[in-house]
Amino acid sequence: MAWDYKREVEAIQRHLGDLSFQEQRILITGGAGFLGSWMCDVLVSKGAEVVCIDNLASGLRSNVAHLLESKKFRFIEHDISEPISFSEKLDLVVHMASRASPFEFEHYPIEILKANTLGLMNSLEIARHNDARILYTSTSETYGNPQVVPTPESYFGNVNALGPRGCYDEAKRCGEAYVTAYKNQYGLDTRTARIFNTYGPRMRFDGIYGRAIPRFVDQALHNQTITVFGDGSQTRSFTYLTDQIEGLLRLAALDRAKGCVVNIGNDKETTILELARKVLELTGSHSEIAYYPLPKDDPLRRRPVITRARELLGWEPKVPLEEGLSRTIEWYMAANLGKPKEREGSRAEDRSQKG
Repeated sequence: MAWDYKREVEAIQRHLGDLSFQEQRILITGGAGFLGSWMCDVLVSKGAEVVCIDNLASGLRSNVAHLLESKKFRFIEHDISEPISFSEKLDLVVHMASRASPFEFEHYPIEILKANTLGLMNSLEIARHNDARILYTSTSETYGNPQVVPTPESYFGNVNALGPRGCYDEAKRCGEAYVTAYKNQYGLDTRTARIFNTYGPRMRFDGIYGRAIPRFVDQALHNQTITVFGDGSQTRSFTYLTDQIEGLLRLAALDRAKGCVVNIGNDKETTILELARKVLELTGSHSEIAYYPLPKDDPLRRRPVITRARELLGWEPKVPLEEGLSRTIEWYMAANLGKPKEREGSRAEDRSQKG
């Protein structure tokens, strides 16, 4: 039986309440990606006219295929790093285009840098010429390996520009500087979200795209070894997609959020080892856990201060980790991704499984 995405969309709608996007024309770059496609779903359901741009480098057409029949949705296959213009008036631009999986940092550093600099500048120019708001989805990686945890938006970061994560961390930091420059020089209505680890249905598990949660689920359902890097004591703050999309849309819509930078993430820390054991429990898997060297510059802790999100946006995470993981596993199985099969490259030393 097909997995019903509408449950997630309806949950986000409920939590947004009377926040309206009715009749707004909204451009979403990276709209066929994991989070971008959910943004398209919710905005179309809220009565917006959505233009989705994606070059399908890591996004999937299948994520938005169900929207193609809607008169409120238009898909354009295009690399936002190259200029594009629109004849119709836009009300909101949401720049989400970027590869984001750690292994992609090694293989596609130039594309990552371009998406968050040249691509973002193109989005900013589109917003400026339309006198539109713009939401930039930045990342907790702007904090690097933080020396201040929990981490507030005021923290400047501890980033290695020359390290393997530098292409992503510094591209996002540069992107924030671009957004600030357009706000200061042109008076553009800007909003910046620093997204912490988000997970859920449509998150890619295959090859270089797989991050910790989809990788663990995939390995567990195939009774393969669960690959944990380091001793598993490093922490992350996992946010289910419905909470994340709600936070992003509140940031995009509320007038009082103009010009603000906001952490959007779960303020509960979970160790990677706790996560692996929870996935094993929920899947009923007999997989063993194996430990491998921690990648260079891998952050040891992630935990946001979300006071600003609570006070400014009226937002806080609602979905417990176990519930979100269960829903993710349910999607995985319904999509026939969890059937036992022979696969190559499942060993931990195959770095394409790094997340």
